[in-house]
Amino acid sequence: MDRWGGLWIGTFELLGGVWYLIHDVGVWVMRALLRRGVRFGRAALVTQLVRVGVRATGIVTLVCGCVGFILALQMEPALADFGQTDKVANIIGVAILRELGPLIAAIVLTGFAGASIAAELGTMVVGEEIEALEAHALNPIRFLVVPRVLATTIALVGLTIIGDLAAVFAGGLMSVLFLDVPYELYKANTLNQLVVADFLTGLIKAGVFGLILSSFACYHGLSVTGGAAGVGRATTSTVVQAVVAIIIADLMFTTIFFKIGWT
Repeated sequence: MDRWGGLWIGTFELLGGVWYLIHDVGVWVMRALLRRGVRFGRAALVTQLVRVGVRATGIVTLVCGCVGFILALQMEPALADFGQTDKVANIIGVAILRELGPLIAAIVLTGFAGASIAAELGTMVVGEEIEALEAHALNPIRFLVVPRVLATTIALVGLTIIGDLAAVFAGGLMSVLFLDVPYELYKANTLNQLVVADFLTGLIKAGVFGLILSSFACYHGLSVTGGAAGVGRATTSTVVQAVVAIIIADLMFTTIFFKIGWT
């Protein structure tokens, strides 16, 4: 019983800490937008965008492209039984734009950038660099967390678009070359199936997923204790907990979109 009680307390502490971190990020962003005297840190934001977004483009494109190939091959036997092989385009389009595109991009970016952010901030904590910032009256949230959270959120939206295009293109390439689906038919089925809601729901999810994974990474990084071993624990906790939180958020968004008719 004590074990379960401790688990629930730890969960609420984690969620509360992440929530307060997101709140502080929002406060500093609003101050930067509304007050001239508060610098936004654009140079740091651009640096993080390159590090988190640009450098992850290749791996996200590769993974999403492979998923497009896999979906086309796996769905062909079932659709062929009904003489509807060309409908592989419809399924790939909806599945990728609504679910798999943002989800895969988020999971890949969690391992690519989330772990790196947690380790970097954790190392700063161990090296007492955070205390040095505070001693100089510099807020760590403003100078370290805000650029990383914003960059990750923006980057994941862009990576999701790239991943969507890669997966749909890969599925089309597989369908045309190996499943004997004419290119024009694949293109027509894809465009006829997809609506604006399919695109928007995926981008909304991507933005929230980026906020979740970056917030978990920054929270665990700033909470490091115990030296190098603590940095390792923070990195592991970031990846595991962020992936679980992203999947739960995906479930919640899918349910909400279904209820309001965005299907």
